[in-house]
Amino acid sequence: MTERERPILTDPDELEVALRDGRYADGGPVRVLDVRWGGVGRPAGKPDGRDAFELGHIPGAVYVDLDTELALPPARRRPEDGRHPLPELDELQQSARSWGIDPGDTVVVYDDLKNLSSARAWWLLRYAGVADVRLLDGSLRAWVSAGNPLEKGPGDPPVPGTVTLAYGALPVIPLEGVAEFAASGVLLDARAGDRFRGEVEPVDPRAGHIPGAVSAPTTANVDANGRFLTPGELRARFEELGVTDASAVGAYCGSGVTAAHEAVALTLAGFAPVLYPGSFSQWSNHPELPIETGETAE
Repeated sequence: MTERERPILTDPDELEVALRDGRYADGGPVRVLDVRWGGVGRPAGKPDGRDAFELGHIPGAVYVDLDTELALPPARRRPEDGRHPLPELDELQQSARSWGIDPGDTVVVYDDLKNLSSARAWWLLRYAGVADVRLLDGSLRAWVSAGNPLEKGPGDPPVPGTVTLAYGALPVIPLEGVAEFAASGVLLDARAGDRFRGEVEPVDPRAGHIPGAVSAPTTANVDANGRFLTPGELRARFEELGVTDASAVGAYCGSGVTAAHEAVALTLAGFAPVLYPGSFSQWSNHPELPIETGETAE
């Protein structure tokens, strides 16, 4: 199976069978990660990640803290690196082993927010060389709606895994390459349109977007139930935004979290996206770099 043929999504029925059998028929032993997160844009009143996990999670799942395990811990961040810089490789490997991941495992990730946070785990683990990572399409809502059970409590720590990670399996855009990429390819901004236009900016020091970027809110990649649109629908959407098979396409957001969701959608549509991990939180913290407001010029 080639990387392009490897599944990106799994549905509740497939996951239920894999959990019952201990492995996927077209993959390896299954390890499920719960990546619920209380980050920017989360609906008011929703419980935070670990608390929500203990109230009910997919049986056997392991809780993953996006803020401290899928990013450099807050105490060690610098504004000029963005709000969620990538974790150090050895620390991510230590975390992945603590989640019980072994070489050859099929890792399934989910959240309760249309995969907007669990996509970060999908992208980061793929970037670090884990070949088979799948998102539960429709997230926890789909699992519950299918009549599957939830498990309460903190869960038992898994047997430590032995996976070895190495960054570089997926392409990225460094800060110094962003302007050139935006000028020669299609750079999609996955944030809400009002943030792209600079009408509001709740967290970053400057409002607006990277010059040359195109507004493409990632929330438009899923339906009302939080399931990804079909590959054909996604392809049509991105083609309307100027993406073609001949063009390089990249994605960024506020801090590199929902940009990963955009990368999932682009991959489902048959494109090969490049991610700018530092995203607007990094760009806007460099006062020497320009920012545009309003809609993208025709």
